[in-house]
Amino acid sequence: MSRTIHRLTAQFVKSVTKPGRHADGGNLYLYVSSNGGHRWVFMYMREGRQREAGLGSARDVKLADAREKAREMRQLLLNGVDPIDAKATKGEPSIPTFLQFVDTFMDSIETGFRNEKHRHQWRQTLGEAYCASIHSKKIDTVNVEDVLRILQPHWSTKQETASRLRGRLERVFDAAKAKGLRTGENPARWKGNLKELLPARQKLQRGHQPAMPYAEVPAFVSALRTRQATSALALEFLILTACRAGEVYGATWVEFDIEAKLWTIPAGRMKAGRAHRVPLTARALEILTTVNELRISDSSTAYVFPGARLGKPMSNVAFSKLMERMNVEGVVPHGFRSSFRDWCGECTKFPRELAEGCLAHVIGNAVEQAYRRGDALEKRRKVMDAWAQYVGSKT
Repeated sequence: MSRTIHRLTAQFVKSVTKPGRHADGGNLYLYVSSNGGHRWVFMYMREGRQREAGLGSARDVKLADAREKAREMRQLLLNGVDPIDAKATKGEPSIPTFLQFVDTFMDSIETGFRNEKHRHQWRQTLGEAYCASIHSKKIDTVNVEDVLRILQPHWSTKQETASRLRGRLERVFDAAKAKGLRTGENPARWKGNLKELLPARQKLQRGHQPAMPYAEVPAFVSALRTRQATSALALEFLILTACRAGEVYGATWVEFDIEAKLWTIPAGRMKAGRAHRVPLTARALEILTTVNELRISDSSTAYVFPGARLGKPMSNVAFSKLMERMNVEGVVPHGFRSSFRDWCGECTKFPRELAEGCLAHVIGNAVEQAYRRGDALEKRRKVMDAWAQYVGSKT
């Protein structure tokens, strides 16, 4: 008759490499992770759901000691006591809730983000906006059904956001597993998991923002110039430079060489992680002169377009709010990059590569990029001068 308890041997525990759970019997399992980690887990049912109590690394806890811990937990169950709750009562580490773990996890990874916008996006998507339903659940009890309930309402309508959220959830659960707080498959993993349960994303949805037709941009810029607001100057500056809103909001004076008519956005603030040089037109320089006269701080690290709070940049919804006040509907600030690109393609003879370079898009494959050392700054300057002349034609 096969053993029902004490099935494993010390030699097996030391040498096994096959990922998965290996039963010793009596609710005790040796869990081997895909990266080779070995740890003990006590698995049991409580109030109709499975729970897992970590007993430590197999490197630190010998087989005999793990069996003794499992025996003590079985006795607690016989006495009607939940072993995990008992550990918490004794002051031993207990399994955190999803929200508690996310708070700790975010504190540990935030230094790796390129800018404040990314920190905000992570905290927003993992916070009340999308994940409130699992905030109070223990991190080890969140399952595929929970993740699907979060993703499905947004999968078709906000595909890019939902896809990024899924990736962030996957990373959170991987981190929890690495810390010994979860076992088994990651409930947010795509391949072989959610891929079979959610429809494929539609192609070309990413990056297509509602844009103002380029033919309407000159009249809009003319209207902007009648408004006495820093946000109006900043939005016009965004249009003239064909940059992203975050790049304009976060611009500091140290990035500008007025004499050279140049704005160098550091790699850490660029989406592609590469520094981007922006040739400044005459009107862009006029805007900088105007906002410079309004400066409160003499520091070179001060924001070019400061917000209401001292030392803080302009709000990341300032442009949207301004466009609402101007009764401009159905388009977003980011769409002006598309307006610029359409104008380049339909109204000029500038090469495609120059237009893409003005947008800081990576052009060509890895080999082409390796041989393309320059950024065609002076050629791009001609493109931006022509664009500035076009958008200012109604003023």
